[in-house]
Amino acid sequence: MKQAFTLLELVFTIVIIGIIASTMIPNLKTNSIQEAGIQLVTHIQYTQHLAMVDDKYDASNDEWYKARWQLKFAKGEDTNYKWSYVIFSDTSGSGNPDPSEVAINPLDSNKKLTGGTTGATMIHTGSYESTAEMNLGEYYGVLDVDFSSACRTGSTSKNLLFDNFGRPLRGNDRSYESAYDSGGSKNILIESGCTITICTVLDCNNATDDEKVIISIEEETGFTHIIR
Repeated sequence: MKQAFTLLELVFTIVIIGIIASTMIPNLKTNSIQEAGIQLVTHIQYTQHLAMVDDKYDASNDEWYKARWQLKFAKGEDTNYKWSYVIFSDTSGSGNPDPSEVAINPLDSNKKLTGGTTGATMIHTGSYESTAEMNLGEYYGVLDVDFSSACRTGSTSKNLLFDNFGRPLRGNDRSYESAYDSGGSKNILIESGCTITICTVLDCNNATDDEKVIISIEEETGFTHIIR
């Protein structure tokens, strides 16, 4: 009975492993914008999860729908003028993500799911409570975040919300006039064509495929996935 490998067999095995590794490693490489896109998809899915398990309906509050869980992008002095995002529920009605309203990071209960937000009482970039990688500009070099028109009600809002059924909604919840209406937009449920593009150039319209990631949020189901 054979008890051990011969030297030739060991060398042959090492060579085979090396060949397999050399063919796999290039396929495993990702760039920073791809990593940012994967992270963002995960956080959008988590926001949807929070909305479904934490129904905000309150018969005693006529504006209960403004407290839905949402993901919001912004940049300013307190984010070091870099694109950052936060996951929160606006229970106070201030329109801003107060620290107590920001979701806890499930991977580290000492941190909140924000890369930094603007405002004197907010959690800012660099705070011990912030999640560094959620400041996409500082962590991944993201220079622009673009919402397609189907993802927003105005020209500047970069908010993505979910109802208790997991359906995606668009626009700024502060402008909502009812659970599914917002000013001139009589249906804030997201319909087909909603995409969020992040890129490493100043204008995502000028980005090459290697410089951007496009994320699609499907209507009704809220299924979120990378399409490029």
